[in-house]
Amino acid sequence: MRRLTASGTPLAGWRLQGLDLEPHAAHLSRADVRGLVVLGGRVPDELARDLVARGAVIIPPDPTCPVEPFRARLYSPFDLYGGLETAGYPSTVDARAYAWSREARTQHDAWATLLRAVHDDAVQDALVEALHGLDVVGVMGGHALERGSSDYADAARLGHALADAGRVVLTGGGPGAMEAANLGALAPTADAVETALGRLSAVPSFRPSVEAWAELALQVRDDLGAGDGPARSYGIPTWFYGHEPPNVFCDGIAKYFSNALREDVLLAQSAGGLVVLPGAAGTVQEIFQACTPLYYAPEGEPLPPLVLVGLEHWTETVPVWPALRALGAGRPLGEVLHLVETPEEAAALLLG
Repeated sequence: MRRLTASGTPLAGWRLQGLDLEPHAAHLSRADVRGLVVLGGRVPDELARDLVARGAVIIPPDPTCPVEPFRARLYSPFDLYGGLETAGYPSTVDARAYAWSREARTQHDAWATLLRAVHDDAVQDALVEALHGLDVVGVMGGHALERGSSDYADAARLGHALADAGRVVLTGGGPGAMEAANLGALAPTADAVETALGRLSAVPSFRPSVEAWAELALQVRDDLGAGDGPARSYGIPTWFYGHEPPNVFCDGIAKYFSNALREDVLLAQSAGGLVVLPGAAGTVQEIFQACTPLYYAPEGEPLPPLVLVGLEHWTETVPVWPALRALGAGRPLGEVLHLVETPEEAAALLLG
């Protein structure tokens, strides 16, 4: 920023998003700012008046909105859960953002709608930048899967196997199977996975207490030494399902207000393949949403594998598999559909 303003280059067409401009006030006061747009961030009043007077456009943050709509980076678990231990979950950004989105006055308010849309666009931009050039594998599954169960442990081991082989794990960012996959990816060793699984089983679910569920997870995350190396997993949760808190084991969190956009981004970014663990209605919706672009893909276009885990679940409990096979018959889609029994088989299939 300082090099840009010092160069004397006109700032027309530039967008300064979510930045603290106070350290750059002197440089900006001398720059040609006609056509500059400042989105959110921190702009001292005197600087703001000066910029506007010289032709810049400033869109300030809304103090009633609990999130920064023009944020320039992904969330961390600490961004969303700050204040949890001292003031409880309702005080956190995560809980306050959900409550704000559900208020009667924001449901049909054009300004609130715009803020939500801008926020989601900014988060999406940050996520695409974070994932650029990485080999991303999506992992989907039900939110109700409890810590301490064998299926939860299997999902964690799947996440670890993928991350250990150099893949970046991308999940819906919520509890259950999603949390397990992010946990496994975060853990540096297989032994660390097993230790974490044992500790987390003390609080099986986020019901009835999000505080107990999240506080224990934050302690486990800290002991895993998260952040000491390259990012191994990301989560994409949504405030549309605000009753499902985000898990803390992601290296970065792209939380959206729009569930439709969130699901589309998750699927689009899983270019290295998609593993679907047992789930219910939400997971079924995601399966067919993933299937649609594969069904209509042009001839010769390489398609990522779509791997369903759980023979009985997907053929009898929730019989999605017969419909998928029918759709894939005689099409390239059929060649990338797989049904396996265990997460280990899914990992072996994706990792070759």
